[in-house]
Amino acid sequence: MNTGYKIKDVADRSGFTAATLRYYEQIGLLPETTRTPAGYRLYDDRTLDRLAFIARAKQLGCSLDEIADLALAWDGGQCGPVQDRLRGVVADKLASAQQQIVELMTLTTELQRAGTTFELHRPDGPCDDSCGCVATDGDDDAMAAQAVTLGRKADRADGVVPIACTLGSQSMRGRLDEWQRLLAHVVRRDPIDGGLRATFGPGTPLDELMRLAAAEQDCCQFFGFSITVDTRGIALEVRSPDDAFSVLQSLFGTPA
Repeated sequence: MNTGYKIKDVADRSGFTAATLRYYEQIGLLPETTRTPAGYRLYDDRTLDRLAFIARAKQLGCSLDEIADLALAWDGGQCGPVQDRLRGVVADKLASAQQQIVELMTLTTELQRAGTTFELHRPDGPCDDSCGCVATDGDDDAMAAQAVTLGRKADRADGVVPIACTLGSQSMRGRLDEWQRLLAHVVRRDPIDGGLRATFGPGTPLDELMRLAAAEQDCCQFFGFSITVDTRGIALEVRSPDDAFSVLQSLFGTPA
């Protein structure tokens, strides 16, 4: 084992700055280093391995407190317990990220419809309850027929189905919640041409799957849905134009 890495060498190899390395040692995330007679820190290969683990944990969105807890398992020298801890942390962060996606997509619809509302009524005088400055129209479903752009500009002049959704903001929030509950039954996601294939486990409510796919096709016509049954199990295949692939992934997940 090499025990002669100076802090600049470790910074170059790990991608962490020298200041970060000193801070990690200060808070106990890195073990205290040996030093040369002149007082320079010396690191070994084990430290580089530990920093690679820390970098991966940071990539997965872990906080320093979470990394410190995970490092206890990593110090045991067995991969299994580390994976068990990481699996739980990643599951929690995935649920949080999906909720943020729901909130951002809902906010997108509210902002775009607010922008449209400001064009509908400009009173000659003070603001009133219809101008959109101090109140909403209070009827989300009444706005549902007005498509909210999610990607490419909603323009049918070129014969291309626009990347847009006709759901109101509250209806969209409910729809996304329904999808998240159903997608909890997915056991794997595979890439397919133009989209992904989500395979569902036993106990999946097929009537709900069919209902949601049909409802989604109605409001987001840029999606294409197919429900398949074969030796691999029951699956939902979802396809979209390239411009809408990020929307597809935000709703249905990322292929493995």
